[in-house]
Amino acid sequence: MHRFILHNDEIREASEAVFSAGQTGLLSGWGVFSTLRVIEGVPFAFEKHWARMQGDARALRVPFPSDPDAIRSRLLELVERNAAFDAVMRIAVVRNRGGLWQGPETGRDYDIVAMTTAQPVHHRGVQLALRANARHAAGPFHGTKMLAWAVNAALFEGVQIEGFDEAILLNERGEVAECTSANVFAACGNRVRTPPLESGCLPGVTREILLHEIAAEGFAVEEKTLYPGDLDAADEVFITSTTRALLPVLEIEGKSMAQRGDARRALQREFDLYTGRYVALHKGTRSTDRLTLS
Repeated sequence: MHRFILHNDEIREASEAVFSAGQTGLLSGWGVFSTLRVIEGVPFAFEKHWARMQGDARALRVPFPSDPDAIRSRLLELVERNAAFDAVMRIAVVRNRGGLWQGPETGRDYDIVAMTTAQPVHHRGVQLALRANARHAAGPFHGTKMLAWAVNAALFEGVQIEGFDEAILLNERGEVAECTSANVFAACGNRVRTPPLESGCLPGVTREILLHEIAAEGFAVEEKTLYPGDLDAADEVFITSTTRALLPVLEIEGKSMAQRGDARRALQREFDLYTGRYVALHKGTRSTDRLTLS
């Protein structure tokens, strides 16, 4: 993590104590978060991350800020203070009130905290493990990105101890849902498929852009229920996330995956062009400016 963080309306040293034990969201993971790429000083796809957080907060009964322009301005200040012009940013909204262990009144329904860190380096591809019954697709909060992340963290750490890079999480029906922090895509001919939200996966922002915002000539991207056997038979498999973009899957449970076709490379090119246009459009916005979000 870099030196400074955003806490509500202030840029503060990361070493400062800004939370208290009696904040409900801190003890129970009652809050929402998102991870953004910062590219040339621009928080990429901020509007999409904000909209997802807002929907998750509504589902989880987390009070949520009403002015995204003001938050974006503060985030740009944080980028400048940390000189985090090409970095990763995490923003979280933590619920403060409610429950038996609520502490002394803070005067706020929620706290906002944001931080930046260096962009992790990813290698040429990933080796994945399979984990059964790791997503509950029928649950009322499937698809919400909440602060209670211990299950994902434990699964991720466990497969890394075993020598894998990530885990493919199956739901209670044996369907592919997602990875612990990435969505899964399988290319078969000119069809590129990713599990539907009903599988229990999170609606990743990179996933949304591939499905709805860009097009690669000769390829169609769609939602379709996938099983592990579909990944084995695919021409290529890749995962997507804010920090990984589109990353090839080299192996699943020690079995080498095919690297046929050009779907991932074609989509990566279009994604890079989309990213470049977004950054060019927003690059002139300073932390003191106001940007109207659509």
